[in-house]
Amino acid sequence: MKIKILFMIINMNIGGTEKALLNMLSEMNEDEYEIIVLMLEEFGGFLNELPSNIQIEYVKDYEKIKALLNNPPLFEAMEILKDGKPVRAINLIFYHLLSKIMKDRSSYFKYVLKDYRKFEKEYDIAVAYAGPMELISYFVMHKINAKKKVQWIHFDVTKISFNNKFAINLYKKFDQIFVVSNEGKEKLIEKLSGIKNKINTFGNIISSSLIEKMAEKESGFDEDFKGIKILTVGRLSIEKGQDLAIKVLSKLKKAGYNVKWYCIGDGEGKVEYLKLIDEYNVSEDFILLGTKINPYPYMRQCDLYVQPSRHEGYCITLSEARCFNNPIITTNFTGANEQLKNRETGLIVNFDVEEMYKAVKELLDNEILRNEIKINLKKESVDTTKEIEKLNLLNV
Repeated sequence: MKIKILFMIINMNIGGTEKALLNMLSEMNEDEYEIIVLMLEEFGGFLNELPSNIQIEYVKDYEKIKALLNNPPLFEAMEILKDGKPVRAINLIFYHLLSKIMKDRSSYFKYVLKDYRKFEKEYDIAVAYAGPMELISYFVMHKINAKKKVQWIHFDVTKISFNNKFAINLYKKFDQIFVVSNEGKEKLIEKLSGIKNKINTFGNIISSSLIEKMAEKESGFDEDFKGIKILTVGRLSIEKGQDLAIKVLSKLKKAGYNVKWYCIGDGEGKVEYLKLIDEYNVSEDFILLGTKINPYPYMRQCDLYVQPSRHEGYCITLSEARCFNNPIITTNFTGANEQLKNRETGLIVNFDVEEMYKAVKELLDNEILRNEIKINLKKESVDTTKEIEKLNLLNV
């Protein structure tokens, strides 16, 4: 008898959470699991990468309520009033104010989702995978029928907007809460100590053999540059820290290093980063490659991989980079010390321009250290596919 499991996410945009889900689904045996992915939006560069055996469903008419959930409620109430629906406008304001007073958006979600009937089909496990996201947590808890319900946490809850009261009231109803790193788990327990017995670590799934195969499928760097290639992979946004990379590259160029820094990814920070690239005069050397569904040829071919993030929940791109045994430098975000041993399998530094510059400079100058890191990385297994067995421990 197959285990019927539903994963709920926003969409299949190219990002760490979506990549983590894609990796896990690719490793789940279709003879053991019947898998449904429920999305708010039919969107994303990873959409066509979902395995063929996965059933895809969408929240019906989500576009009709998206504005109510994402825009200021007072603005939406005025728009509803203009449409000649005063009672609905008043109700919207009432439930918004009630949520503000209670410091918990559950009552607001209940009103906005009042026309959504609970799913008739029952699943063995329903997972609020894109977490923490309040709407998805609420939807899984109140609109999905399942024997067991799981909340997944992908981020450092001390570094993002996280409503403790909402989480305490809702998360206690889940059967299990999975966090993608041990350090992230401890930080969540500090905030939700009353349900610490439900909180456990479930590491992101990494299949090193699959990643290595994908690295052979495409060409990667296509320019004839003979110097040092530094690579960073991640959404172009403030939390991913590409601004730090730009400033470090400027110092490297002034010091005379023949180096280019390549960034894979796109996002809301692109405009600001382009301005910063011009400001630091590195337009010829800081290369924005855009979104790449398959970044692995670049990871394989780069001379140095750098993860300059301000914060992460674990960082799946760092795990993937480890598969290729190239020297790595990362900032000291949540989960970094679980992936690398400082000065053995990589360098871990604080989010600081001078510290990062010195670390890059040291690896470029110190061939012995580079080779030691490569050797040590080869000795370590990155593969975490056995994590999937934790789903079977839910005893459905």
